[in-house]
Amino acid sequence: MAKVVVALGGNALGNNLIEQMAAVKETAKSIVDLVAEGHEVILVHGNGPQAGMIQLAMDELTADDPTKYPPVPLSVCVAMSQTYIGYDLQNALREEMLHRNIHKPVITVATQVVVDKADPAFNKPTKPIGRFMTKAEADQLANEGVDVMEDAGRGYRRVVASPKPKEIVELETIDTLLKADQLVICCGGGGIPVIKQENDHLQGVAAVIDKDYCSALLAATIDADMLVILTAVEKVALNFGKPDQKELGEVSIAEMKQYIAEGHFAPGSMLPKVEAGLSFAAKSGKKTLITSLEKAKDGLAGKTGTVIVG
Repeated sequence: MAKVVVALGGNALGNNLIEQMAAVKETAKSIVDLVAEGHEVILVHGNGPQAGMIQLAMDELTADDPTKYPPVPLSVCVAMSQTYIGYDLQNALREEMLHRNIHKPVITVATQVVVDKADPAFNKPTKPIGRFMTKAEADQLANEGVDVMEDAGRGYRRVVASPKPKEIVELETIDTLLKADQLVICCGGGGIPVIKQENDHLQGVAAVIDKDYCSALLAATIDADMLVILTAVEKVALNFGKPDQKELGEVSIAEMKQYIAEGHFAPGSMLPKVEAGLSFAAKSGKKTLITSLEKAKDGLAGKTGTVIVG
C-alpha cells in the first residue's frame, strides 16, 4: 500500500455549485479506485473559481453598506471555499465507498498555511481566481485598479499574489487522522494563507497559494510515497498544441529542469505542476505522477502519465 497525496485539478470540481455537485461524483469514482487498490489517499484540491465566486458575492454584499457588512478578506473566502468544496467531496467519496462496501471515514480539515510576508509574490500578482472574462470586462476591471491577466488562452481572470507555502499549521492534526485510517481532505486551495505575527497570532493575507506547491510540501512533510498531480491531460507535453507536440513519459529531474528553462510550460497552467513535482521528487527521492483524473489508477500502476523520477 502506498501513501499518496493527490492534488485535484480544477476539472475535478467544475466552476460553480451545480457543476461542482456533478463533477465530484465522477471525481469520487477515480479517487475510490485508488482506495480500492489499497492506497492511503490524502486529497488536496484547487479553489480558484470557488474562492473568486465567494469573494465576488461578499463584495456585492458589503458594497452598499460596509458599516453593516464589513468587507470580507480573501483569506476568509479561501476558508469558506475549503469547507464548501470539502462538503461536496466528502459526501461523494463516502457514497461511492459505501456503494463498493468500503467503510472508511472521510474528513475535511480547514488548513492554514504559513507564507513569508516578504515573499516577492506580493509585489507581482500572478494567481488566477474567479470566473473567466472577456477582454472588455478585464479592461474595465484593470481601469478600476484590479489586477487581471490572460489565462492560458482561455480568457481573462483576476489575479492575486501567490506566495510559496512554508509551513502547514494543522500538520499534526492531519497526521493523527491519517494514523486513524481516515481519508483526509486538507490544504484546500493551497491552504488559508497566513503570516506569523507576535504573540503567536496568525494573520490572514490577501493571496492564494498554488495548491500544487502546497501538495508537494505536504507530501514531503508526511513522507508520502508518491505525489500525484491530476490535470486535464494524460501526459505533460513539449510544444503543447503545436504540430511537433511530444508527450513525456518517465523524465529525470535534470531533463525536466531543462524543459522548464526552454520555456515549454505555461505559467499559471502546467508550469506550477511541473515545478511542484520537481520539488517533491528532489526533496524525497521519490516519484511524482502528472496525469488526468481518469487515468490516475493506470498512472499509479505505471501504465501512463508523466513521471518525474527523483
